[in-house]
Amino acid sequence: MAPSSSASPAAGLSRPVAQRKVRPSADYRRRPRMSVSPPPKKFRSMVEIMKVAKRVELPVEEEEEDDEESEEEEEDDYGEVVCEQCGSGERPEELLLCDKCNKGFHMLCLRPIVVRVPIGPWHCPHCSGDQHRIIKSFSQKKIVDFFRIQKESQMVVKCSSAQDTRKRRKRSLVFHKRRRRLSLYIPTEDPHRRLVQMASLASALTVLDMEFSDELTYMPGMARKSSNSAKFESGGMQVLSKEDTETLEQCRAMYKRGECPPLMVVFDSREGYTVEADGPIKDLTILAEYTGDVDYIRNRQEDDCDSMMTLLLARDPSKSLVICPDKRGNISRFINGINNHSPEGKKKQNLKCVRYSVKGACHVLLVAIRDIAKGERLYYDYNGYEHEYPTHHFV
Repeated sequence: MAPSSSASPAAGLSRPVAQRKVRPSADYRRRPRMSVSPPPKKFRSMVEIMKVAKRVELPVEEEEEDDEESEEEEEDDYGEVVCEQCGSGERPEELLLCDKCNKGFHMLCLRPIVVRVPIGPWHCPHCSGDQHRIIKSFSQKKIVDFFRIQKESQMVVKCSSAQDTRKRRKRSLVFHKRRRRLSLYIPTEDPHRRLVQMASLASALTVLDMEFSDELTYMPGMARKSSNSAKFESGGMQVLSKEDTETLEQCRAMYKRGECPPLMVVFDSREGYTVEADGPIKDLTILAEYTGDVDYIRNRQEDDCDSMMTLLLARDPSKSLVICPDKRGNISRFINGINNHSPEGKKKQNLKCVRYSVKGACHVLLVAIRDIAKGERLYYDYNGYEHEYPTHHFV
């Protein structure tokens, strides 16, 4: 029986075209593909674009318009500011505007004068209360705590006899006149008067929000104690002799016992806080060491503190140091400077500021250069080492 037509194709017959696998020839596989790149574009330069570009003005927001108007109004207001002391609006670069009452004052019309433009908020003497600063009263206990006086010495009740101190002073004067040795100060014999003297200093320090410190302090973030070395001084530094070093140590010990030098801090409307002798002081007497926080000069370039003292002028300027009595200090903070530009100002000088190498470290001492009478105010030359401090307007 013959097979039906629907049966599968006989062996040897070829498959339909759709089911056959076609392999490309070797010549076709080796033929590279041709990539057609678009023609290069021609770009115009920015100059050509800006020549034909239209000017577009962006709308100004209302806040920016308000700011510009307020700035113009402020400029108009400041242009009419005059000094409350002299009534002049000249020298606007020297006019200070009080942040409380918005009144203007020339820096040199203020009493005491302002040498540098303050950094941050500033208040005039009336708003800051400088005109009404008085010496506050301190109890004996508060004075002992404020100056951290050694209680076991009973400084208020007893102190070294004034007669013994005079004997030591006489012996030193006879022997040391030729050698020009430094001398101890003679504290006031009356213990209650010494309380008044120390209370005047405590009051002034409290008003300025300062702590008492009778030695150099080294705070974190400032200069380290190791950086205060006299060997870094350019040209060398005068070395304090062994005898004078002993005298300095005795002065420090006396102050710790509450036997302070005969000095009073008073407030003057023209000079501000100042210091006057509350008893006779002899020539070459050590009155105080200039104390405060030690820092690098480079860190204080924009500081407006007017009482910084040079401590070290190093060969490498980046290592130069200053004493900054803005947070901590002693009575030396309130001793004023002379006017270097007037004969009358120079005659007032009765102290000198001397930098010494004491056991390898730099220290600044304030020493009497002549006999000082009771009631005389203390002055020294602010420009003893560097002629950079403006003193031509000092009283």
